[in-house]
Amino acid sequence: MRLEYFQLIDRIVDLRLADRTISAEATVPSESTIFEGHFPGYPLMPGVLLAETMAQTSGWLVVAMNRFERMPFLAAVKDAKFRTFVTPGMVLSVNATLLHEGSGYAVTKANISTKGKAICDAVLTLRVMPFPNPEMSEQMRKTAERIGFPDEVPANG
Repeated sequence: MRLEYFQLIDRIVDLRLADRTISAEATVPSESTIFEGHFPGYPLMPGVLLAETMAQTSGWLVVAMNRFERMPFLAAVKDAKFRTFVTPGMVLSVNATLLHEGSGYAVTKANISTKGKAICDAVLTLRVMPFPNPEMSEQMRKTAERIGFPDEVPANG
């Protein structure tokens, strides 16, 4: 997890296009400047970053389903529930299922757990549109390689 760059997914663990599911892993860094203010003497990962972690995992599923032709942007977080605190060093399991895609939007159900214990979950709406420029598309491909995006998912272009 590279918090300072908002790259929250460390690796793709499993991607099943036929089932419309993805699993990812993220390790919360032991040290980060975000923990200096959240909270002094009791470092916790902000809930908004947990929501973003679910959104990024969902986003990789949408990218895979669209074969790198379109990019998702977070549009809404619904029914979010945060059940416990996330502290530095925790290894997070992140899962998402695509519920709906069409009319330029995708809806996923996502959750985060650690060692089988639920941390949070939400229904996410993503706006899906063409990459805004070739540089962003290329950066996504490089990130996909870094996080172990499966080779069997062809990237067009």
